Amino acid sequence: MPFETIRIEDEGPIRVIAVDRPKVLNALSTQVLREIDAAVAAVPGDARVVILTGAGEKAFVAGADIAEMQGKSADEARGFSALGHAVGKRLERLDQVTIAAVNGFALGGGLELAMSCDLIYAAEHARLGQPEVNLGIIPGFGGTQRLARLVGPQLAREMIFTARMIDAPTAKARGLVCDVFPKAELLSAVKKIALEIAAKGPLAIAAAKMLVRKGAALDLDDANRLETETFGELFRSRDALEGITAYLEKRKADFTAS
Repeated sequence: MPFETIRIEDEGPIRVIAVDRPKVLNALSTQVLREIDAAVAAVPGDARVVILTGAGEKAFVAGADIAEMQGKSADEARGFSALGHAVGKRLERLDQVTIAAVNGFALGGGLELAMSCDLIYAAEHARLGQPEVNLGIIPGFGGTQRLARLVGPQLAREMIFTARMIDAPTAKARGLVCDVFPKAELLSAVKKIALEIAAKGPLAIAAAKMLVRKGAALDLDDANRLETETFGELFRSRDALEGITAYLEKRKADFTAS
């Protein structure tokens, strides 16, 4: 389908989805959220990694579209929140690895979008925060939940209650982002990491992603049992046979996601 607010580029096993509204700092309107949702749903099976980023040099996504939110009824606001949650859920449950390349402001819905990805990398000039209480509202796309899981409840409360932005090095120190790169090198550095991931067994990557997500909500014994079951099931795959054989033969594995 044609998109008006996002841009898609494919580079081998990598698909890049860029929110393309730089004049409004890539703000998330209903249309943007629906287009991101559709783009993620349509990721082809031969794409191994999806990179999410923002167009322009100022913002990843500076937040939800406040102009659109003005005048919403309570029911309309719930619907907007539900749409944001649906996009986050689709990113989390995609078999492929998702990476947020935060190339500027990641605020409100923008940070929530980034936190729905498996990995977050940031440019050194990036600023991250949940400033919703400045507007008399709260994070509505999962921010109160994902932020606490990533940085811990106390630091999450501080960021949400004060609405302060933090810089990229602070975000790294708090465990919110994996690493920080110079502005001009961010996307190339993330693509290099994506290629490294893409070379691994795709079924194993998908299984590991599922286990980390599901295991977080389970008792440790139950989570470990799920891991054991999944470990065994992977041995039915051609990829497991190929990976082990390639290792013993001292050659590069040729994974086929089968």
